[in-house]
Amino acid sequence: MRYRTIGTDPATRRKVSVLSLGAMLFGTATDEATSFAILDRYVEAGGTFIDTSDNYAFWQNGGQGGESEELLGRWRRSRGVGDEVVIATKLGARPLAPGTSYVDNPEGLSAKVIRESAERSRERLGLDRIDLLYAHIEDHTVALRETVEGFAELVAEGTVGLLGASNHRAWRVERARALAAAAGLPGYEVLQYHRSYLPRRLDVPSELDRDGDVGWVGPDLLSYLRAEPQLTLVAYSPLLKGAYVRPERLGEEYAVPATPARLEALRAVAAETGATVNQVVLAWLMGGDIPAVPLVGFSSVAQLEESLGAVDLELTPEQRTRLDTAG
Repeated sequence: MRYRTIGTDPATRRKVSVLSLGAMLFGTATDEATSFAILDRYVEAGGTFIDTSDNYAFWQNGGQGGESEELLGRWRRSRGVGDEVVIATKLGARPLAPGTSYVDNPEGLSAKVIRESAERSRERLGLDRIDLLYAHIEDHTVALRETVEGFAELVAEGTVGLLGASNHRAWRVERARALAAAAGLPGYEVLQYHRSYLPRRLDVPSELDRDGDVGWVGPDLLSYLRAEPQLTLVAYSPLLKGAYVRPERLGEEYAVPATPARLEALRAVAAETGATVNQVVLAWLMGGDIPAVPLVGFSSVAQLEESLGAVDLELTPEQRTRLDTAG
């Protein structure tokens, strides 16, 4: 396994593995025995960065979520796992009532919600301190300053370490960070967004933003990350739910002129390296000019083993150029 440091403050920064394990469906679609087996193998391989959320996976049973955090808590206790494994979770998108969702009835990002939700997550996970806590989605009903101050209070109290944001417009991230900096408060240092090798249409309205997909790493966010290299990008769903192996699963958002050429380049590099196309995608993300920590979910140990094989895959400069310029 290889590692990198996230965060800048010596009091809260952490060294994490370059491959993050997504626990979204653990405890629901992925049963406990399988989930424990995946977690055990990940840690055995040197993995130290596990991701969840307080609303995972509410859509599986029409509830409010929490099953993933609860399972991770049981696993930590049963294995005696301590702070050697970094646990990241999120708040803000938990449905306020069963049968609703983060689109029509989210908990939001008020100071009250931040405090109460973080406390519930700590209890479910069995943690004294949440290593990394994200604002899961934007909340336009609450003043941004209240959100910034609400997160900062938890850091000051020692119940939260690093702060992050997911599915926010780049300008909202910058505004929140500017407010925090001006007040001498900790701000977002880790950004979790959807990023993969294939390009994607950004103009299709999404359920969270009528102006397009707010969760995808577009040009504005890439430019922002390039200008702020101290920030860490965590890339969720990098393997597009198996679509690199089965391209017929690609939705209309990937129907762009560059897609066929990029798929062809990807297959060619995979053949040259003896790797799978999924491994090449992960290596491309980890070693790019804006390096990302791929966040991958698995439903079997075999799927995890394939992704672990990408950690030591080194693409040559020529291969990277071909991948970057295809299409």
